[in-house]
Amino acid sequence: MSFTQWLQQLDFTNVLYLGISALAALVCICFHESAHGLVALWMGDPTAKRMGRITLNPLRHVDIIGLIMLAVAHVGWAKPVPVDARNFRNPKAGMVITSLAGPASNFLLAFVMGFFSAVTELAYMVTGSDVLYYLFMFFYYTTVISCGLAVFNLIPISPLDGSKVLFAFLPRNLYFKLMRYERYGMILLIVLVWLGAMDGVLTIAIDAVSNFVLQLVWPVAVALVGLFV
Repeated sequence: MSFTQWLQQLDFTNVLYLGISALAALVCICFHESAHGLVALWMGDPTAKRMGRITLNPLRHVDIIGLIMLAVAHVGWAKPVPVDARNFRNPKAGMVITSLAGPASNFLLAFVMGFFSAVTELAYMVTGSDVLYYLFMFFYYTTVISCGLAVFNLIPISPLDGSKVLFAFLPRNLYFKLMRYERYGMILLIVLVWLGAMDGVLTIAIDAVSNFVLQLVWPVAVALVGLFV
């Protein structure tokens, strides 16, 4: 068998889907981390801006293990955006709002991408275009992954965003003491995800949120496409 024949027999479909999923994960991560930095800046902390973290450049945000987990399992993480709560007028309130900005941006992104996924799916059903099909897959993956990133980050285990919201309601001395153990929380998260300990609850939550988003945008997409068909 020649090299050309061997190459032709290979099935690149799964590789293509994984590539689309990885690209969708990059988009979700960039929006999530940039939202943290931007809101922190609005709240009075320029740390993220000085370190070049308010950007859609994925090289500034990507954690390789977190990206792989996000593309494969739809739950993952990025390099945390540096935030100095001492620059906030109200450190606890500033930290809560900054922490919630990441998941909030992902929910917003999910609605936008969910709408585009519905539009391209309808257009694909009409035209049968391969380009529209792969665009639909990208928008759909981005919707689901964005919901997954938002839901996952709301878990109150350090260093996820949910933990910072929870810790902000604790006494000041206990808050800063717990923040010193963030790195151990990441190890715990990796172990829990690797063992599948959170699969059931996370899957149900992510499916529920992503289905809600897609069902909400579907009638709007149908109405819009109906104007042109």
